[in-house]
Amino acid sequence: MAGTDARWRLGAGAAVLLVLGAVAGGVAQGMVADAQPAAVLPTPVASAAAELVVDVQGAVVEPGVYRLPQGSRVLDALARAGGTAEGAAAGALNLARTLVDGEQLVVPTVEEQAAAAQAREEAGGTGAHGAGAGGLVSLNRADQAALESLPRVGPSLATAIIAHRDEHGPFTDIAQLDDVPGIGPALLASLTPLVSL
Repeated sequence: MAGTDARWRLGAGAAVLLVLGAVAGGVAQGMVADAQPAAVLPTPVASAAAELVVDVQGAVVEPGVYRLPQGSRVLDALARAGGTAEGAAAGALNLARTLVDGEQLVVPTVEEQAAAAQAREEAGGTGAHGAGAGGLVSLNRADQAALESLPRVGPSLATAIIAHRDEHGPFTDIAQLDDVPGIGPALLASLTPLVSL
């Protein structure tokens, strides 16, 4: 009887130890799980709103449509297009100008730039497109095409000049071109001898 009683106590004790071990293991596992760092979510990639889309054409290595970060400049767009191609007109574009979403950059060749200058000279007097005396482009009468014939002035910049003229009235001084978004001091200096009021 005493042997049966001892075996029973030993079995009961073992069962208690097993239960206590299971409980302790569960508590320890919960503590380890709580001690692990929370999942870190990756930083979201820049959204489409933080990008702009620019069409780069003309004398570049890889013409095409490119996505660039907001605040990018003409220089950045040309770099994405592989740089200018051989024969591109150096200085035809203001490389420091900030890009506008949806604009098209056209890099002319030296021949195209010379042909545009020749066409302005041959226009002579005031024409239907707003060319003034001596082939100068009239800021107050020029249409989109006449403004685009100016070096480093593409469709978006010509539109901005016309919009400024429509909103603020006729230009009274060529220096007012500096008030047009996209025209800085360097471009103003290069346009001054080519335009009139």
